[in-house]
Amino acid sequence: MNRERTHILDTPVEFLKGVGPKRAELLRRELGISSFGDLLEFYPFRYVDRSKYYTVSQIRGDMPYVQLRGRISGITLHGKPRTSRMTATFSDDTGSIDLVWFRGFKWLKDKFREDKEYVVFGKPVPFGRSYNIAHPEIEPYEGKAMAGTTGLQPVYNSTEKLKSKGLDSRGTGKLMKNLLPLVSEHIPETLPKGITGPLKLVDRQEAMQSIHFPSDNAMLQKARARLKFEELFYLQLNLMRHRLLRREKSHGLVFSKIGDCFNGFYQESLSFELTKAQKRVLKEIRRDTLSGKQMNRLLQGDVGSGKTVVAVMSMLMALDNGFQASIMAPTEILAFQHFESVSSMLKDSGVEIALLTGSTKPADRKRILDCLKNGSIQIIIGTHALIEDMVLFERLGLVVIDEQHRFGVAQRAKLWSKSHTPPHVLVMTATPIPRTLAMTLYGDLDVSVIDELPPGRKPVKTIHQYDSNRLKVFGFMRKQIEEGRQVYVVYPLIQESEKLDLKDLTDGYESIVREFPPPRYNVSIVHGKMKPADKDYEMQRFLRGETNIMVATTVIEVGIDVPNASVMVIESAERFGLSQLHQLRGRVGRGSEQSYCILMSKYELSADARKRLEVMVQSNDGFRIAETDLRLRGPGDIQGTRQSGILDLKIADIAQDSQILKFARAQARDFLEDDPHIEKPENRVVRKRLRELFRDKLFWSRIS
Repeated sequence: MNRERTHILDTPVEFLKGVGPKRAELLRRELGISSFGDLLEFYPFRYVDRSKYYTVSQIRGDMPYVQLRGRISGITLHGKPRTSRMTATFSDDTGSIDLVWFRGFKWLKDKFREDKEYVVFGKPVPFGRSYNIAHPEIEPYEGKAMAGTTGLQPVYNSTEKLKSKGLDSRGTGKLMKNLLPLVSEHIPETLPKGITGPLKLVDRQEAMQSIHFPSDNAMLQKARARLKFEELFYLQLNLMRHRLLRREKSHGLVFSKIGDCFNGFYQESLSFELTKAQKRVLKEIRRDTLSGKQMNRLLQGDVGSGKTVVAVMSMLMALDNGFQASIMAPTEILAFQHFESVSSMLKDSGVEIALLTGSTKPADRKRILDCLKNGSIQIIIGTHALIEDMVLFERLGLVVIDEQHRFGVAQRAKLWSKSHTPPHVLVMTATPIPRTLAMTLYGDLDVSVIDELPPGRKPVKTIHQYDSNRLKVFGFMRKQIEEGRQVYVVYPLIQESEKLDLKDLTDGYESIVREFPPPRYNVSIVHGKMKPADKDYEMQRFLRGETNIMVATTVIEVGIDVPNASVMVIESAERFGLSQLHQLRGRVGRGSEQSYCILMSKYELSADARKRLEVMVQSNDGFRIAETDLRLRGPGDIQGTRQSGILDLKIADIAQDSQILKFARAQARDFLEDDPHIEKPENRVVRKRLRELFRDKLFWSRIS
């Protein structure tokens, strides 16, 4: 029986009635659907209610879809061949509405009869003082039991290429009607009775039938609850299983003591009091490094929350126990900034620190490599250069990765493979990740959060201004520069785009120079298409205070730390996502002076864009902003999730289904506590399903 099930669901989709080789290739290319099983799990994204009939007089502009019953008359062809259209008048006892076709209407012209009653289904759109419906679905009225026009009708995603081959939502629905009778008896249960019974979940066969063709709304909700729970349960179970296996297998270095390096810095060199959050995270790291297991910890903290100090003190723990430590950053600018910052913090400690990047001179590189190998360099800070084969350590004990999503899994693994016993790993990110997303992306890691700013740090004031107020903004910039401050002006594009009405960087630079002319003012320009050396030169000029204004694209989003910069002007701010706006705002507010972020936009804004700008003005809390961003955009490309493959969810939605996610996580935890290695006979279905789902997946959140 098991072989039969596998055979049927693994059948190539081209063998389904209505598909064939050409449509099968298109389904594979456009939607990744290769088999009967893939098609079965291609779920509708919404449903329309075909159980109710409206009258023409009831139509309003805010209705998504309506179903009408009446007669068709007055069919007319208009226009020349390329701009032609067909209109028909549809009438019931309360009024009439125009139906419009812009293509594919030649075969329809002679199909309609004036003495016959039809059912029309479509979206009404205001047109003048009335409404019309473009490309409606039309079928002869055959009474209430007519197939396909009553109850909840599924709506499937499609693409232009699929639609051109008849695989729009309706065409996909026809394929589903062909598929379900073939496979319904062979849909295997994927959850054990120990879960489905107590949770009162419908079985998978019933859920699959009802998700595609629900008998009523109550049955649809049961099917969705079952399938969403299942998807999130397996995602969390796999993450937790990896975490459990890692903890069982990974022996870690033991930092048994806190010595002179750590204590000397804490008692003599630290010029400020650590926040409660920083102290809490250090205790978590201390506990990890004493456990005898390899630490794999994610450190989340908003911009300016003090992650670097925590990283330095963690590295000093390694030094106190005779180990070396490293920081790997994604760019040379960020690596240099870390080097300057760490060197400044440890200037009186006697700790040997070095910087290794692609720009390091050959003679310096040889000396650094020799000193790393003999252990005389205790802390090394660098870029991808650290993972080169010739870089060898005497005793590498701790690796700090900054903005880890910018490195590939293989790149990161190369660094800690340089130690016989894997070093402890601390991953830092300045992009706050919503709790629900963190549970999914980093479910197999331990997560620490620094959720407060150091005392004395003034929150950045954020102001929204329209383009018409530009002269007022220039005046404010001039005032800040006269007080000795510096200003960023950020643009979304480098070259003018015909499609998007955005401020062009080059034009913007020229207008800034006209408004702030030399020699009284100096302006830098930085963008992603510049040579690295030129980019670095301009950034260093700004860092040294030789230029007053930096005109840039988002290349400055991560990396440059200029405490004297107090103003961030973001042009066309409506075009940026919330997380990116928050990251850019974090480039100012680094010093003790009050800083400002000015969001420039056009006056006409979409509802989402206006909401984003309002949230930025109201809040400096990166976690609140990230939660709002998740609700507005969905997981999208937050932290590179689109590339990771981890959020290829078919029915669950991380933003909308956070409660189901938390519940599924709790159930996965309880399941593994009862059966850590999934060995019990009653859990065989779970082991099999895990293998099917994650055989080819590589979790980018895994860092060892």
